[in-house]
Amino acid sequence: MIDRLADELGLEDGLIYLNHAAIAPWPRRAVAAVQAFAAGCGSAGSQGYPQWQATEQRLRMHLAELIGAALPEDIALAKSTSEALSFVAQGLDWQPGDNIVGIQQEFPSNRIVWEALGEQGVEYRRLDLSASSDPEADLLALCDARTRLCAVSWVQYAGGLRLDLARLGQGLRERRVLFCVDGIQGLGALPFSLADVPADFIAADGHKWLLGPEGLALFWVRPTLRDSLRLTQHGWHMVEDMGNFDRKDWQPADSARRFESGSPNMLGIHALEASLSLLLEVGMDAVADAIAERSAQLVALVDRHGLELLSPRESGRRAGIVTFRVPKVDNQVLYRALMQRGLMCASRGGGLRFSPHAWTPPEQLEQAMALTLATAETLKPG
Repeated sequence: MIDRLADELGLEDGLIYLNHAAIAPWPRRAVAAVQAFAAGCGSAGSQGYPQWQATEQRLRMHLAELIGAALPEDIALAKSTSEALSFVAQGLDWQPGDNIVGIQQEFPSNRIVWEALGEQGVEYRRLDLSASSDPEADLLALCDARTRLCAVSWVQYAGGLRLDLARLGQGLRERRVLFCVDGIQGLGALPFSLADVPADFIAADGHKWLLGPEGLALFWVRPTLRDSLRLTQHGWHMVEDMGNFDRKDWQPADSARRFESGSPNMLGIHALEASLSLLLEVGMDAVADAIAERSAQLVALVDRHGLELLSPRESGRRAGIVTFRVPKVDNQVLYRALMQRGLMCASRGGGLRFSPHAWTPPEQLEQAMALTLATAETLKPG
């Protein structure tokens, strides 16, 4: 099945792509879907709109399947992870003295939205992962009687630490604390099921491990909590009687569509629907196994060459991110040199971040490490 995924890879010759934790290349079928959509728009305008809506519904079905949601109508399509998290931050009824528990090393999307609530008297408590050997227990220890929400990334973007969401979520439920998961570095790389993870909110953009475009994200709210979020955006698309443009009275849609104020991103919908169809055909268990093999291979290469591993060594604490430091060179300079040589990676956490997907040829990991070491030698002083 992984061969089917690899067959969809259409990268140019000589490019080694280890940057799925940033922006992923699209599968061939996603490229074809967008090309066909664009051609139809150019030749027939909106004539195909009913077919566009059918593609949108398939995407909701795929996303519901991906996370184990009960219904496609439980899925909202947001513009980004930041927007989806903002729905939560600006939608809950905060009181002065409330607090939120999170992680100090979070990506800004999952930090700034909570920090901005300080003007309402809401405290943002942050766990320093570098000082924690048991992050789930330490996050729970930060909770008290005024903790309303715990907001964390499933997988940390810099070092790649993977949290045990089931364990953390169970502890939060016992404390009656809401649980918000930024899933952008996990969905598409790992299996996920709401049957196992008692989350209340899930947000994830599609342009990383889901192999889709920027500008389109999943937002899921536990249906029993949907009405409790104050709406911060309004428009024609979020009303229950959508399409009845002459009606003067209105009410928000009963479904998660209430969070979608305006016209849908149909181009992005066509791309992400195609990419997700591929991942689900292959199966997330097979995808996760292949990513785990590639991550383990990278860790072994880091150890073999005496480099400094910055990601967790325990396989159960990793997903697709392996970050490491090459000694005796400026790793930021090394990163820029590797990018110029066609090795797509990232500079994160003080080192180099490699993030292969299931379709990455294993031999390219050997090539990437050889290129990294050879380039580092040219940068050493003297």
